[in-house]
Amino acid sequence: MIETRDIIRFSDTRTKARAYFCYLFSKNLPNKLPSVSIETVMNRMRKIQGDLKDSEGVYLLDEKGVQVSPTYLNDGNVLEDGQGSFRTQRAYYYRAMKERRCTITDPYPSLITNNLTVTVSQPIFDENGEIKFVACLDMSLDAVVRIGEPKSITNIATNISKITYSLFSVALGIVALLLFFKAIQAFFVNGLDITTIESKDIFSATILLTLSLAIFDLVKTLFEEEVIGKTHSDKSYTIHKTMVRFLGSIIIALSIEALMLVFKFAMTDPNKILHAIYLIGGVALLIISLGLYIYLTTKNQQKDE
Repeated sequence: MIETRDIIRFSDTRTKARAYFCYLFSKNLPNKLPSVSIETVMNRMRKIQGDLKDSEGVYLLDEKGVQVSPTYLNDGNVLEDGQGSFRTQRAYYYRAMKERRCTITDPYPSLITNNLTVTVSQPIFDENGEIKFVACLDMSLDAVVRIGEPKSITNIATNISKITYSLFSVALGIVALLLFFKAIQAFFVNGLDITTIESKDIFSATILLTLSLAIFDLVKTLFEEEVIGKTHSDKSYTIHKTMVRFLGSIIIALSIEALMLVFKFAMTDPNKILHAIYLIGGVALLIISLGLYIYLTTKNQQKDE
C-alpha cells in the first residue's frame, strides 16, 4: 500500500532519481548515430532492465508517439497488446519530445500492475539531431524512491522522527488536557453555586481553555502530518493555517489577561495600570505582526498560482 508519505518522499528525491536514470541511459543507449534501429535500442534497454531488478517494463515509441516494440516485462514475459498503440497523450512522450532530454513523470496507476508507477523516458536522436525514438522504462514508485534515498538510512531516520514526534504529541496532549481540567476547576473553585463565581475566575478559566485549545490544535497537526503521514495537498497552506490559529489563540489569551489587569489595577492600585497598558501594547504588536504575516503569505501563494 502506497502512503501519502511515499509521494512526498518521491517529490523530495525526484531530482536525484532523474539524474541517476539519465546517467544510466546516456551510458547505455545509442544516440546521434546513423542507422539506429529498433532492435539496437531495445537490446540496450533490456540490458538496463536486467540491471534494474525492480523495473516493470521497457518499450519504445517512434517520433510520432506510436509504440513500435512490445512491452518487455522484468519477469521475462512479453506483452504484444501495446504495440501499435498511440502514446501521444502520455506525459513520458510529449515531455521528452518538448524538452528533448531525459524526463521522469509524476506517479500514475500502472496498466500492468495497477500500482503507482513512474516512467522514465529518453529521446533517441539520429545523426542529424532529430528525434527518432523515445525509449521508456516503467518502475514502481517505491523502487524509484529507494534509488533516490538509501532505504536503511531512510527507514531509521523515518522511525526516529515518528517516535520523537509521537512523544512530543503525547506530552503536549497531556499539557492540553491538564489545562482543560484546570480551567473547569477554576469555574467551580467555590463550589457549584453560580452566585459565588467571580468574574476573575471566569477570565482565568477562559485563558486556560484558550491555551488548551491552541496546544491541542498544534498536537493534532503534528500527529497527523509527522506520525501518520496525513497531509494537505499544499503543506505550506497547512502550516500557515496552524500558525494563524495558534497565534490567534495566544493573542486572545493575552488580551483577556490584559483586560483583567486593567480592571484589577483600576480598583486596587491605579498607579500600576501602566503595566496593563504595556501588555495591551504587546498584544497590539502581535496583532500587527500576525496581520503582516497573513498578508505576505497570502501574497506569495497568489504569486505561485
